[in-house]
Amino acid sequence: MKKTALLSAGLLFLLSLSFCGTARRGVPMFEPLSISSPAVAQGKAVFKAHCQKCHPGGTAGLGPAINNKPLPGFLIRYQVRHGLGVMPAFKEEVISDQELDHLVAYLKKLRKAKDEV
Repeated sequence: MKKTALLSAGLLFLLSLSFCGTARRGVPMFEPLSISSPAVAQGKAVFKAHCQKCHPGGTAGLGPAINNKPLPGFLIRYQVRHGLGVMPAFKEEVISDQELDHLVAYLKKLRKAKDEV
């Protein structure tokens, strides 16, 4: 019981860090991505279909910016599957595991492009 509570508290702390970041809204922070990987291209399509309306281009919109979050892949997957705050949960019926892998690859590419500026 104590381990579960401690793990939950740690996970919530890490997820809360994901909300810290820039207040820039709608201002491109880097050049458009050059996408050569089919997985990243598919991740971009998943992003456009499910994430773009709240996180336009990865920047802040209705939701916080996600192009500058230092979350590892497993926490991105957790947040997408379970939601957080007003973010809805995207179950496997909506975004398959393979699509989620592609989405994570795209988000990492987006973060890397931001870091290269």
